[in-house]
Amino acid sequence: MVAPQDQGAKTSSRCTPGTARATHAFEIVGYSLHKGLGSGKCICSATFSVDGHEWRILYYPDGYTKEDNEEYVSVFVQLIGDGEGGEVRALLDLRLVEEASGLSMSVVSKGSPITFKAGTIRGYPKFKKRSELEASPYLRDDRLVIECEITVIKEARVMQTSPVFQAMVPLSDLSGNLAELLEAQDEADVIFKVKGETFPAHKIILAMRSPVFKAQFYGPMKDKRMRNVTVEDIQPAVFKGLVHFIYTDSLPSMDDLDDGEYDEMVKHLLVAADRYAVESMKMLCEGILCKNLDVESVATTLGLADQYHCSMLKDACVEFIISSDRMKDVLVTEGYVHLKKSRPAVLVDMFEKLTLLHNI
Repeated sequence: MVAPQDQGAKTSSRCTPGTARATHAFEIVGYSLHKGLGSGKCICSATFSVDGHEWRILYYPDGYTKEDNEEYVSVFVQLIGDGEGGEVRALLDLRLVEEASGLSMSVVSKGSPITFKAGTIRGYPKFKKRSELEASPYLRDDRLVIECEITVIKEARVMQTSPVFQAMVPLSDLSGNLAELLEAQDEADVIFKVKGETFPAHKIILAMRSPVFKAQFYGPMKDKRMRNVTVEDIQPAVFKGLVHFIYTDSLPSMDDLDDGEYDEMVKHLLVAADRYAVESMKMLCEGILCKNLDVESVATTLGLADQYHCSMLKDACVEFIISSDRMKDVLVTEGYVHLKKSRPAVLVDMFEKLTLLHNI
């Protein structure tokens, strides 16, 4: 008789993530009065806290962009502050509430966690078709309630379990894999030439993240043989940052830049994101600029926000200027003098808002 082979002791453990959940109801009174506000312009909820992190809901009555969302209302969620620092992973569930019954219906629910950083905005440009919303029981007496449930994923706890074998599944590192693909330039099928520098890339990845690249490489006017593309009116470092975000969903490292250079680079990246319709990158840049406003540059930033339809950044600039005692200091800056000449309508909007505040 053959003796049984000693397999050795087997142990296992279980990884259990903790969660913290909260729901915020954003009541929009006078739904019809907000229509016509304009695409890219939003109404913000009050901030609310989930596990020590501050959030708010952004409601766009005329859609986030005119081109894609003329028929839709858009809803986004923004992480205002990141509490203890670093990234926050969370699940989102956006619902509409029926006034008569108090029951809610989930419109969009993100089943997998989304990673937020301070200023990050995530959401749904086509949250609900306007015609469907206005015919639904969720809009009554010109009143709409949007309910947002956020579930923050806390640090996982590891616990010892029964002594049986369990397979370990490696975590996904898709963004890391794509970053390595970009760095190695394996199978690159397009080369961008930007002011003497070259950037190999992959058409299919660019097209997945940017409708502009999609139209360029796969649209009706595509050129299947296109391999070399010359890009004008953009700096190499900015284009490199754009491509880096497309592959990794993160901005490039800018640790070597001082505060002024950092803000200028973020502004250039915002313009590039607008040019190639990479909305998530554009909103991330908006969030960063909202946090870095100062007296010397706020007027210039306000002009940029108006030019590229960044409603959140525009509102933040106006609030910064008219709050406290900053107005006099801003009025003597070169940025304000230029803004007064180039985009006077922006100043009209700002002073109208200031007048309304004084009359309240």
